Amino acid sequence: MLVVMKNDATEVQVQAIIREIENMGYRGVPMPGAQRTAVCIVGNQGPVDDSRLLVLEGVKETIRVTKPYKLVSRETHPEARVIAVGDIKIGGGEPVIMAGPCAVESEEQALTIARLVKKGGAQVFRGGAFKPRTSPYSFQGLGEEGLKILAKVRQETGLLIVTEATDHTNIELVEQYADIIQIGARNMHNYSLLRRAGHSSKPVLLKRSFAATIEELLMSAEYISSEGNNQVILCERGIRTFSDNTRNTLDLSAIPSIKESSPLPIIVDPSHAAGRRDYVIPLSKGAIAVGADGLLVEVHHDPPHALSDGMQSLYPEQFGELMKEIKSLIR
Repeated sequence: MLVVMKNDATEVQVQAIIREIENMGYRGVPMPGAQRTAVCIVGNQGPVDDSRLLVLEGVKETIRVTKPYKLVSRETHPEARVIAVGDIKIGGGEPVIMAGPCAVESEEQALTIARLVKKGGAQVFRGGAFKPRTSPYSFQGLGEEGLKILAKVRQETGLLIVTEATDHTNIELVEQYADIIQIGARNMHNYSLLRRAGHSSKPVLLKRSFAATIEELLMSAEYISSEGNNQVILCERGIRTFSDNTRNTLDLSAIPSIKESSPLPIIVDPSHAAGRRDYVIPLSKGAIAVGADGLLVEVHHDPPHALSDGMQSLYPEQFGELMKEIKSLIR
């Protein structure tokens, strides 16, 4: 349920509503808007008796929320949410391009690629310091050493940094270095990690699991928001289907569907969807055409010798071509 306050409601009246909601055994989350503040009731397992709330000063009306996700629903937040990170804004404007290698391999490798994608027009550098891999024998990342390299990338190039936290034990370390914390597809259902990310002051990039419905993705975003962090960016990266011509099947219909249901910005990772670099540019164009708020693209200066996902990493010249194609779509 959403408790909508009057235009002239005071902060004292808003806090009184929250206290009454707590007395009822629930939790009230204030949601300031351009015209008025609303308070979202969370924690209820069924209908809420609003008679105790409607009589309080400053209350205009109550609205029942039909979706199981409340804080990330258009019903409670009609306007598109814009996530400000440094000097960029994700959502509601031109697409934001996040580019870089799948994994940070060395300082030289990271800086070389960062300079290239910066020149090409990327605003955010992506690179994994912690890499959850299918095989325990695959390269698992450089850990904190990789994070320190990412810090050097930001210092030299000015690019913002997005990198993955793989569990609740390393997210605090990632927070110290990253501008955006990524939660990967394998961890979309890691609820202890989601709750911990909800206490972070940093934006969270939440990837859709390869077997998750859109509602499940939004419920995972709700976990983060319910702990206080509403700076959530969603990422469609392909789902597993019967098709085997690509690594995953990119669900472009998820973009307009999510935008209809939720105000959260959503970007697309065509690299993990395709699993092959020759499909990345056309899939990226499709993503931008249907309204994606950005792209998360893998780029490597030497893909044949990449320690992770070389087959789906663009060569620098291909990244340049991608940026030209995208600019032609958003003019």
